[in-house]
Amino acid sequence: MIRKLARPMLAAIFVVSGLDTLRHPGGRARAATPLLDRMIPMLGLPDDKELLVRANGVAMLAGGTMLATGRLPRVGSAVLAGTLVPTTLAAHSFWEKGD
Repeated sequence: MIRKLARPMLAAIFVVSGLDTLRHPGGRARAATPLLDRMIPMLGLPDDKELLVRANGVAMLAGGTMLATGRLPRVGSAVLAGTLVPTTLAAHSFWEKGD
């Protein structure tokens, strides 16, 4: 019973954030520019930063939906964990902040 409530509650932030990223990628693309400038040549990614940010949003939306609906929740969780790495490096670099 708790899983049926907890999964959608946890997934909601990823679904909402994924939709917002798809609709308005500009601010997130600007925040991710330093990271993307290093990663694009290293990984051979396309040079369209908004496209890459939107792809991350699609992954958040898909993973959140899988987790919320209970369809392939482990795969959805793995996708969400994968999206958190670039998101944390680009936008939540707490280790660079002072006390």
